Amino acid sequence: MSFVDLLVTGGTGTLGRATVPLLAAAGHAVRVLSRRTGPGLTTGDLERGEGLARALDGIHTVVHLATSGGARDVRAAANLAKAAAAAGIEHLVAVSIVGVDNVPLPYYQAKLEVERRLSAAGLPLTVQRATQFHDLIVGILRGQRSSPLLFVPDIPMQPIDVGVVAAALVELVAAGPAGRVADLGGPRVERFTELAEAWQRHVGRQRPVVPVRLPGRTFAAYARGGHLTGTGAVTAGPSFADFLAVGRDR
Repeated sequence: MSFVDLLVTGGTGTLGRATVPLLAAAGHAVRVLSRRTGPGLTTGDLERGEGLARALDGIHTVVHLATSGGARDVRAAANLAKAAAAAGIEHLVAVSIVGVDNVPLPYYQAKLEVERRLSAAGLPLTVQRATQFHDLIVGILRGQRSSPLLFVPDIPMQPIDVGVVAAALVELVAAGPAGRVADLGGPRVERFTELAEAWQRHVGRQRPVVPVRLPGRTFAAYARGGHLTGTGAVTAGPSFADFLAVGRDR
């Protein structure tokens, strides 16, 4: 099988740092688009549409991982779609989030609009939705390290290892355009409170964990599990406990 040259947006982020080495190991020649300059980076700005023609020159496939949140993501996707169409890109692989059409969180709504914009552009497209990364759970908990209490939303979670998502993206690149593929989620659904307790045991803390319930449609959608995978989804990878056991949260 012959491999094509790739452009990765968001290649310096959490998912990008896991994905780029795997793509390179699979034999791909990878170019990383970034607002920064540095070794291995091609400078450009998705939100402003700057440097995209240069970044896409000679590229056959784009792996779109960049995210800034809200309307910025939508503008970035619109600019990328236009530039990719002009460059004759043969495959665009985009990452999204499980439940973007179920949970009325503004960040999710923007992700859903990104999916729509990319699809409407008529590009040969693959969309992979995934559940939240283990890293996000740890980040939320670490952010409260100075608090005597640990507040967490009283909702179920299905965290997934970022390496599993990265490996799935490599396979999708090789498979060619497939539209929206099966959702990808972690192997276990657990209450956020359970994840918090496990993390505290791991780091040697004993603060009370306080489950938080909020009014409104967004929290209700989370409480119903609108962000979890359903029938036909793929579940894989280490659990949150496994993630902690290997010390990757440090």
